[in-house]
Amino acid sequence: MNPLALALVLVAAFSHAGWNLLSKQAAKADGVVFLWLVAAASTVLWTPAALVAGAMPSWRAVPLICVSTSLHLAYFVLLQRGYRHGDLSVVYPVARGTGPMLASAVAVLFLGEQPTHLGVAGILLVGVGVFLLSGGGAGDVKGLLFGLVTGLFIAGYTVWDAQMVKEFAVAPMALIYLGEMFRMLAITPFVGGGRRRLVAGVWREHWPRVLGAAVLVPLSYLLALFAFRLAPVSVVAPMREVSVLIAVVMGGRLLAEGDLRRRLLAAGVILGGMVAIAIS
Repeated sequence: MNPLALALVLVAAFSHAGWNLLSKQAAKADGVVFLWLVAAASTVLWTPAALVAGAMPSWRAVPLICVSTSLHLAYFVLLQRGYRHGDLSVVYPVARGTGPMLASAVAVLFLGEQPTHLGVAGILLVGVGVFLLSGGGAGDVKGLLFGLVTGLFIAGYTVWDAQMVKEFAVAPMALIYLGEMFRMLAITPFVGGGRRRLVAGVWREHWPRVLGAAVLVPLSYLLALFAFRLAPVSVVAPMREVSVLIAVVMGGRLLAEGDLRRRLLAAGVILGGMVAIAIS
């Protein structure tokens, strides 16, 4: 594998796990306010890069980006609520594992793609890993459920965004930047009224996490896109999902979440399933 591609994909994995760690650390704050601050900060911080890229889509693509924004917004809201009720080391791997599994199922059922034996094995491995994380129903069930529902929206925006980039030729930078801006605009009405007084407090307490997430959310995806240009997708995609193991270790070591061995084993099984799906 190209050394630069390897470096990019590993940094992307750490970036993705990192912004999820920051979101988990801010989970006790008002979720709507936190998400609005992240989207607003991201819009401001990434404006220079968007202007330099100069990759603004046609007006015909705006409704398509709005659909993508809606799917991403539901994903972020569910993820933030999941982190309020469940552990990072449960919610993250379940959400990340369920997303590709369901995206593959949608591609087979509605886009005419044919499943391979390896792909089917990958789907089964993800299911086994999710069961292990649930502790047979005795573990962090609430976190597990939030992870599963969040995975539905990961599958949704994965399939939708892929079609936008391939079929409608929307530039990834435009998709990412306008997605951040539209998400900020969509949340703005919900930050008024009683929540307005919470903005200053959430910013004061969590501004490092807000700025960190604002940088890392788009960065993790952009780095992966650059890696895709330097190495085969079948190599980059599985490597990127090492973020599942990184997030579980972060949850166990930095957040003192329990049962690290079982969760690492389960995350490893999920990772194996995701790799199988990616290369099938």
